[in-house]
This record gives sequence, C-alpha cells and structure tokens, in this order.
Amino acid sequence: MKRRTFFKRTVTVSLSLSAIPFVRSLGNRGRNSSEFPKRRLGNTNEQLSIIGFGGIMVNQQDQESANELIASAFDTGINYYDVAPSYGNAEEKLGPALKPYRKQCFLACKTTERNSEGATRELHQSLKNLKTDYFDLYQLHALTTVEDVETAFGPGGAMEVFLKAREEGKVRFLGFSAHSEEAALLAMNKFDFDTILFPINYVCWFQGNFGPTVVQRAKEKGMGILALKGLAQTRIPPGIKKPYEKLWYIPIEDEEIQTLSLRFTLSQGVTAAIPPGDPLFWPNALKIAQDQHTFSSSDKKKIEILSVGVEPLFTS
Repeated sequence: MKRRTFFKRTVTVSLSLSAIPFVRSLGNRGRNSSEFPKRRLGNTNEQLSIIGFGGIMVNQQDQESANELIASAFDTGINYYDVAPSYGNAEEKLGPALKPYRKQCFLACKTTERNSEGATRELHQSLKNLKTDYFDLYQLHALTTVEDVETAFGPGGAMEVFLKAREEGKVRFLGFSAHSEEAALLAMNKFDFDTILFPINYVCWFQGNFGPTVVQRAKEKGMGILALKGLAQTRIPPGIKKPYEKLWYIPIEDEEIQTLSLRFTLSQGVTAAIPPGDPLFWPNALKIAQDQHTFSSSDKKKIEILSVGVEPLFTS
C-alpha cells in the first residue's frame, strides 16, 4: 500500500484511533481458528500461531475496542500474546480482554528490571494486571549492553527471580529480548533460555549483517525464535515527526514489500513474528501469514535488492 493511499484510507474511516481496531477486526470474526498456521516453539511442545499479538496495540485503547480486537485475534487462531509493563497501560487493557481465553493462549510478558527487587515487583504487578496466576513465558526485556546481562545474572540480579518463579509455577518458560547481538550472544552463553525475541528484518540482515549470527546460535541451542521488526523499514530521520505514535521507526507501507519482508522473516527458522504496534498493520500481517507461500530463492534475491540503499535499524 502506498503511503498516500494508506493515509487516505485512515482518514476516510472517520473514526477516532480507539475505534479503528474494532472496525479492522470485524473482518476476522468467524474464521476457523484451527486453520491459522502454527509452528513448534523450539525444544518445547508448544505450538504457536506464526503471528503473535503485540500487546502494545491495546495501549490507550478503550476497553471495548481492546476486547473486540482480542476476541477477533483469538477467533482467527492467534494463540500467542506478548506484553510488557513498558507498553503504557497495555497490561491493564489486555488482562480483561484476554481473560475469557487465557487457558487456551500462550501469554508472554517481560521486564526491563535487572535486579531482583525490581523484577519481583514487576512480575507480581504484571500477574495482577493481566489477571492470571502464571505466565507461559517470562523474558528479560531489551537486553542492550554487556552490563545489562551481567547485572541480571549477578548477585541479586533478575535471574534469581526468574528461576524462583519457574520453581513456584509462576512462569513456565524463560526467555529474553534484545536489540544487540553482543548482549544476545552473551545471554545465550550464560543460560539455556527457552526463547529469544529478536529483530529479524531484511534490511538489518542484508545491509547491517545483523541477525545471522544470533539466529544461527539460537538454532544450535534449540531455542524458540520469536521475531520483531519483520515489517520495519528504517529509522525516522532527525527532525521528522513519528508517522505512527506507537512506532519509533518507519514501517513498511508498500503491500508487496510487506509481503516479501514478512515472508523473509518467517523463513529464518522463526516460530512467530510480532507485527508493528499500530493496529493498522495487523490485518495485512494476518493475510500474509495465512498465505502458505514458500519463500523462494528469487524472493530472497528480490528482497535483498530492495534493501540496497536503505539504512538498517540495527547493525552488527
């Protein structure tokens, strides 16, 4: 979808942002949820929908819209939901919306806290906000530096809380998210995590050499690979206002490139990919994922050519 067409469509809807998810979701209701493609999560026996629901989509939404969007996602066959305290009031909105389906879903949460005190506080608050007594996956969120990892694994670090929570049944699996290859590789060397949540993006891959080393290491360890930024394009130039309030980057708006990009991401041994946090990108992500098109060598060549001259969000 071209940028001009994209914005024209959003204006034509003539609804507030809070109502957009409600309208967009209606087209998904009533589908057979068993038909949505799923993949095994690493060495676990979990089968996740290959598109995950990013909880930030319900941040600042009214509860009715959040309820409808979650109901629509569930009806479509989405069973993987991811959220974090840093996503505004997303936990408070997602909790009530997901409650009717909780036992049938895989709920992942995260913490940016690196010490045990902060991690304990956020874990308990997140459980309360999300109206559940356990998380299927709990993750160290946004590991960026070596110091982040060392602190989390040091005396009084967050990993003490993670291990205790797993023993107590408050979490089932342990993972981490990162935007740094150095931090990701160090974390994988320190502990046998069940999952990694990492940017796997065609521009970063081909123009920043960012991703191949981490993905290969995760595969060697049998980890579940969860992908971020599959529909990201590039950084927002300095002085330019964010085109989407919930996104700190410029997303892909052309439908053909969206298709190639998401298929590329899903072809890298990924269990599931989480689309951008703006609900406007949700319907097309579902459509792409439901089309079981094999990512061919010609597709790879085409997307590699399209990456030339584009500034990557991350580099190795």
